[in-house]
Amino acid sequence: MKSRKWLKKASRLTVQCLRWVILLVICTLLYARVIEPNWIEINSLELTLPHLSSEFNGYRIVQISDIHRDRWMNSRYLERVISLVNQQKPDLVAITGDIVTRNSPTFIPTLKAPLSQLKSQDKTVAVLGNHDYENDSDAIIQTIEQSGILHLGNYVYTLKRGSAMLHIAGVDDITAGKDRLDLVLQQLPEEGAAILLAHEPDFADISAMTKRFDLQLSGHSHGGQIRLPFFPPLALPSLSEKYYSGSYQVGEMIQYTNRGIGMAGVHLRFGARPEITVFTLAAPKHD
Repeated sequence: MKSRKWLKKASRLTVQCLRWVILLVICTLLYARVIEPNWIEINSLELTLPHLSSEFNGYRIVQISDIHRDRWMNSRYLERVISLVNQQKPDLVAITGDIVTRNSPTFIPTLKAPLSQLKSQDKTVAVLGNHDYENDSDAIIQTIEQSGILHLGNYVYTLKRGSAMLHIAGVDDITAGKDRLDLVLQQLPEEGAAILLAHEPDFADISAMTKRFDLQLSGHSHGGQIRLPFFPPLALPSLSEKYYSGSYQVGEMIQYTNRGIGMAGVHLRFGARPEITVFTLAAPKHD
Protein backbone atom coordinates (compact mmCIF):
# COMPACT_ATOMS: atom_id res chain seq x y z
CA MET A 1 0.00 0.00 0.00
CA LYS A 2 2.75 2.43 0.97
CA SER A 3 4.51 1.63 -2.27
CA ARG A 4 1.42 2.44 -4.33
CA LYS A 5 0.88 5.74 -2.50
CA TRP A 6 4.50 6.69 -3.11
CA LEU A 7 4.19 5.85 -6.80
CA LYS A 8 1.02 7.96 -7.12
CA LYS A 9 2.69 10.87 -5.36
CA ALA A 10 5.78 10.60 -7.57
CA SER A 11 3.56 10.42 -10.65
CA ARG A 12 1.70 13.58 -9.64
CA LEU A 13 5.00 15.42 -9.04
CA THR A 14 6.30 14.29 -12.41
CA VAL A 15 3.17 15.57 -14.18
CA GLN A 16 3.43 18.90 -12.34
CA CYS A 17 7.10 19.25 -13.30
CA LEU A 18 6.31 18.48 -16.93
CA ARG A 19 3.60 21.14 -16.91
CA TRP A 20 6.04 23.71 -15.54
CA VAL A 21 8.66 22.73 -18.11
CA ILE A 22 6.13 23.01 -20.96
CA LEU A 23 4.96 26.39 -19.64
CA LEU A 24 8.57 27.61 -19.41
CA VAL A 25 9.30 26.47 -22.96
CA ILE A 26 6.17 28.20 -24.29
CA CYS A 27 7.00 31.45 -22.45
CA THR A 28 10.60 31.35 -23.69
CA LEU A 29 9.48 30.82 -27.29
CA LEU A 30 6.97 33.66 -27.02
CA TYR A 31 9.66 35.94 -25.62
CA ALA A 32 12.13 34.97 -28.36
CA ARG A 33 9.51 35.29 -31.09
CA VAL A 34 7.55 38.37 -30.03
CA ILE A 35 9.31 40.40 -27.34
CA GLU A 36 13.06 40.40 -27.92
CA PRO A 37 12.97 40.89 -31.72
CA ASN A 38 10.97 44.08 -31.11
CA TRP A 39 13.02 45.25 -28.10
CA ILE A 40 15.57 47.47 -29.83
CA GLU A 41 18.58 48.50 -27.77
CA ILE A 42 20.30 51.82 -28.43
CA ASN A 43 23.95 51.50 -27.47
CA SER A 44 25.87 54.76 -27.02
CA LEU A 45 29.66 54.71 -27.02
CA GLU A 46 32.34 57.37 -26.98
CA LEU A 47 35.42 56.32 -28.94
CA THR A 48 38.76 58.08 -29.04
CA LEU A 49 40.31 57.66 -32.48
CA PRO A 50 44.10 58.15 -32.53
CA HIS A 51 44.16 60.07 -35.83
CA LEU A 52 40.96 62.09 -35.41
CA SER A 53 41.38 65.84 -35.81
CA SER A 54 39.91 68.07 -33.10
CA GLU A 55 37.59 69.56 -35.75
CA PHE A 56 35.66 66.27 -35.63
CA ASN A 57 35.39 66.14 -31.83
CA GLY A 58 31.87 65.05 -30.93
CA TYR A 59 31.07 63.73 -34.40
CA ARG A 60 28.10 61.32 -34.18
CA ILE A 61 27.86 58.18 -36.29
CA VAL A 62 24.77 55.99 -36.01
CA GLN A 63 25.20 52.41 -37.21
CA ILE A 64 22.49 49.97 -38.19
CA SER A 65 23.09 46.59 -39.75
CA ASP A 66 21.40 43.45 -41.05
CA ILE A 67 18.00 44.96 -41.74
CA HIS A 68 17.04 41.72 -43.53
CA ARG A 69 13.96 43.10 -45.26
CA ASP A 70 11.53 40.20 -45.61
CA ARG A 71 8.02 39.26 -44.51
CA TRP A 72 8.93 39.62 -40.85
CA MET A 73 10.87 42.86 -41.29
CA ASN A 74 7.94 44.80 -42.75
CA SER A 75 7.78 48.47 -43.73
CA ARG A 76 6.14 49.46 -40.44
CA TYR A 77 8.97 47.96 -38.37
CA LEU A 78 11.61 49.49 -40.63
CA GLU A 79 9.96 52.90 -40.34
CA ARG A 80 10.17 52.56 -36.55
CA VAL A 81 13.90 51.80 -36.85
CA ILE A 82 14.41 54.84 -39.10
CA SER A 83 12.56 57.04 -36.61
CA LEU A 84 14.82 55.84 -33.77
CA VAL A 85 17.92 56.49 -35.88
CA ASN A 86 16.77 60.03 -36.69
CA GLN A 87 16.10 60.72 -33.00
CA GLN A 88 19.83 60.24 -32.35
CA LYS A 89 20.57 63.30 -34.54
CA PRO A 90 23.39 61.65 -36.48
CA ASP A 91 26.07 63.47 -38.42
CA LEU A 92 26.45 60.30 -40.47
CA VAL A 93 24.47 57.05 -40.72
CA ALA A 94 26.33 53.84 -41.57
CA ILE A 95 24.53 50.70 -42.81
CA THR A 96 26.76 47.63 -42.72
CA GLY A 97 25.11 45.14 -45.04
CA ASP A 98 22.42 42.46 -45.39
CA ILE A 99 19.77 44.99 -46.29
CA VAL A 100 17.52 42.30 -47.80
CA THR A 101 17.24 38.63 -46.81
CA ARG A 102 18.57 36.18 -49.39
CA ASN A 103 16.27 35.17 -52.24
CA SER A 104 13.79 37.96 -51.47
CA PRO A 105 14.00 40.26 -54.52
CA THR A 106 10.31 41.23 -54.33
CA PHE A 107 11.06 43.26 -51.19
CA ILE A 108 13.78 45.39 -52.81
CA PRO A 109 11.39 48.07 -54.21
CA THR A 110 9.83 48.51 -50.75
CA LEU A 111 13.11 49.86 -49.34
CA LYS A 112 13.03 53.23 -51.04
CA ALA A 113 10.22 54.87 -49.07
CA PRO A 114 11.51 54.14 -45.53
CA LEU A 115 15.23 54.54 -46.30
CA SER A 116 14.54 57.91 -47.93
CA GLN A 117 13.44 59.12 -44.48
CA LEU A 118 16.93 58.75 -42.96
CA LYS A 119 18.18 62.16 -41.84
CA SER A 120 21.88 62.80 -41.29
CA GLN A 121 23.80 66.04 -41.16
CA ASP A 122 26.35 64.90 -43.74
CA LYS A 123 25.56 61.59 -45.42
CA THR A 124 24.12 58.10 -45.13
CA VAL A 125 26.52 55.43 -46.41
CA ALA A 126 26.18 51.67 -46.86
CA VAL A 127 27.96 48.50 -47.89
CA LEU A 128 26.30 45.28 -48.99
CA GLY A 129 26.41 41.91 -47.21
CA ASN A 130 26.35 38.27 -48.28
CA HIS A 131 22.54 38.11 -48.30
CA ASP A 132 22.42 41.11 -50.63
CA TYR A 133 24.60 39.26 -53.11
CA GLU A 134 22.18 36.32 -52.99
CA ASN A 135 19.56 38.72 -54.34
CA ASP A 136 19.55 41.16 -57.24
CA SER A 137 22.47 43.17 -55.85
CA ASP A 138 22.37 45.70 -58.71
CA ALA A 139 18.73 46.45 -57.89
CA ILE A 140 19.59 46.88 -54.21
CA ILE A 141 22.39 49.32 -55.04
CA GLN A 142 20.12 51.26 -57.37
CA THR A 143 17.34 51.43 -54.77
CA ILE A 144 19.53 52.63 -51.91
CA GLU A 145 21.16 55.23 -54.14
CA GLN A 146 17.70 56.46 -55.18
CA SER A 147 17.02 56.76 -51.44
CA GLY A 148 19.93 59.20 -51.10
CA ILE A 149 22.37 56.64 -49.67
CA LEU A 150 25.95 56.45 -50.90
CA HIS A 151 27.07 52.90 -51.71
CA LEU A 152 30.62 52.45 -50.43
CA GLY A 153 31.57 49.25 -52.25
CA ASN A 154 35.39 49.47 -52.33
CA TYR A 155 35.15 53.24 -52.18
CA VAL A 156 36.21 56.10 -49.88
CA TYR A 157 34.07 59.09 -48.90
CA THR A 158 35.96 61.99 -47.30
CA LEU A 159 34.44 64.50 -44.89
CA LYS A 160 36.19 67.85 -44.51
CA ARG A 161 36.21 70.48 -41.80
CA GLY A 162 38.56 73.11 -43.15
CA SER A 163 41.80 71.27 -43.84
CA ALA A 164 40.91 68.40 -41.46
CA MET A 165 39.65 65.16 -43.00
CA LEU A 166 37.71 62.11 -41.81
CA HIS A 167 37.56 59.22 -44.25
CA ILE A 168 34.65 56.75 -44.36
CA ALA A 169 35.67 53.72 -46.42
CA GLY A 170 33.75 50.64 -47.38
CA VAL A 171 34.95 47.24 -48.50
CA ASP A 172 32.49 45.21 -50.56
CA ASP A 173 31.26 41.87 -49.24
CA ILE A 174 34.00 39.40 -48.33
CA THR A 175 31.90 36.23 -48.39
CA ALA A 176 30.82 37.03 -51.95
CA GLY A 177 34.45 37.64 -52.96
CA LYS A 178 33.74 41.26 -53.87
CA ASP A 179 36.19 42.88 -51.44
CA ARG A 180 39.02 44.96 -52.88
CA LEU A 181 40.88 46.43 -49.95
CA ASP A 182 43.73 47.27 -52.33
CA LEU A 183 41.46 49.67 -54.23
CA VAL A 184 40.31 51.26 -50.98
CA LEU A 185 43.89 51.84 -49.84
CA GLN A 186 44.78 53.38 -53.21
CA GLN A 187 42.02 55.96 -52.75
CA LEU A 188 42.74 56.63 -49.07
CA PRO A 189 44.79 59.79 -48.35
CA GLU A 190 47.67 59.45 -45.91
CA GLU A 191 46.32 62.10 -43.55
CA GLY A 192 43.18 61.93 -41.43
CA ALA A 193 41.34 59.31 -39.39
CA ALA A 194 39.80 56.46 -41.38
CA ILE A 195 36.78 54.30 -40.58
CA LEU A 196 36.10 51.11 -42.52
CA LEU A 197 32.69 49.54 -43.09
CA ALA A 198 33.01 45.77 -43.62
CA HIS A 199 30.02 43.47 -43.29
CA GLU A 200 31.98 40.50 -41.90
CA PRO A 201 33.67 41.41 -38.58
CA ASP A 202 36.55 38.93 -38.72
CA PHE A 203 37.89 40.89 -41.70
CA ALA A 204 39.39 43.06 -38.93
CA ASP A 205 42.37 40.71 -38.79
CA ILE A 206 43.22 41.84 -42.33
CA SER A 207 42.21 45.50 -42.16
CA ALA A 208 44.05 46.05 -38.87
CA MET A 209 47.32 44.87 -40.42
CA THR A 210 47.29 47.86 -42.77
CA LYS A 211 47.53 50.16 -39.70
CA ARG A 212 45.49 52.70 -41.66
CA PHE A 213 42.07 52.35 -40.02
CA ASP A 214 41.14 53.67 -36.58
CA LEU A 215 37.80 51.83 -36.50
CA GLN A 216 36.02 49.04 -38.36
CA LEU A 217 32.21 48.79 -38.20
CA SER A 218 30.61 45.43 -38.99
CA GLY A 219 27.47 43.34 -38.59
CA HIS A 220 26.75 39.85 -40.00
CA SER A 221 26.69 37.87 -36.73
CA HIS A 222 23.39 39.13 -35.21
CA GLY A 223 25.27 38.70 -31.93
CA GLY A 224 24.61 34.99 -32.36
CA GLN A 225 20.84 35.72 -32.54
CA ILE A 226 20.16 32.94 -30.00
CA ARG A 227 22.50 33.08 -27.03
CA LEU A 228 22.00 31.31 -23.73
CA PRO A 229 23.22 33.09 -20.57
CA PHE A 230 26.88 32.42 -19.68
CA PHE A 231 27.48 30.51 -22.94
CA PRO A 232 28.87 31.57 -26.30
CA PRO A 233 26.39 31.72 -29.20
CA LEU A 234 25.04 28.38 -30.38
CA ALA A 235 25.89 29.17 -34.01
CA LEU A 236 27.68 31.94 -35.86
CA PRO A 237 28.05 32.61 -39.58
CA SER A 238 31.50 32.28 -41.08
CA LEU A 239 33.81 35.27 -40.66
CA SER A 240 32.09 36.30 -37.41
CA GLU A 241 33.34 33.67 -34.98
CA LYS A 242 35.99 35.89 -33.34
CA TYR A 243 34.39 39.32 -33.17
CA TYR A 244 30.70 38.53 -32.94
CA SER A 245 29.32 41.28 -30.69
CA GLY A 246 30.42 44.62 -29.32
CA SER A 247 33.82 46.27 -29.19
CA TYR A 248 37.25 44.67 -29.65
CA GLN A 249 40.79 45.95 -29.88
CA VAL A 250 42.48 44.41 -32.92
CA GLY A 251 46.06 45.61 -33.07
CA GLU A 252 45.90 49.40 -33.20
CA MET A 253 42.33 49.39 -34.54
CA ILE A 254 38.97 49.29 -32.74
CA GLN A 255 36.50 46.81 -34.21
CA TYR A 256 32.78 47.02 -33.43
CA THR A 257 30.14 44.44 -34.36
CA ASN A 258 26.52 45.58 -34.32
CA ARG A 259 23.94 42.85 -33.51
CA GLY A 260 21.71 43.97 -36.35
CA ILE A 261 18.03 44.74 -36.63
CA GLY A 262 16.49 41.80 -38.47
CA MET A 263 16.87 38.03 -38.35
CA ALA A 264 17.94 35.26 -40.68
CA GLY A 265 17.04 31.58 -40.67
CA VAL A 266 14.83 30.94 -37.66
CA HIS A 267 12.95 34.13 -36.75
CA LEU A 268 13.86 34.16 -33.08
CA ARG A 269 16.11 36.28 -30.88
CA PHE A 270 17.22 35.32 -27.40
CA GLY A 271 20.00 37.04 -25.47
CA ALA A 272 20.90 39.13 -28.53
CA ARG A 273 18.57 42.12 -28.76
CA PRO A 274 18.40 44.10 -32.02
CA GLU A 275 20.73 47.07 -31.87
CA ILE A 276 21.22 50.64 -33.02
CA THR A 277 24.69 51.93 -32.15
CA VAL A 278 25.53 55.59 -31.58
CA PHE A 279 29.23 56.47 -31.71
CA THR A 280 30.47 59.83 -30.48
CA LEU A 281 33.99 60.34 -31.76
CA ALA A 282 36.70 62.04 -29.72
CA ALA A 283 40.11 63.29 -30.72
CA PRO A 284 43.05 62.30 -28.52
CA LYS A 285 43.97 64.81 -25.84
CA HIS A 286 47.41 66.34 -26.08
CA ASP A 287 49.21 67.75 -23.05
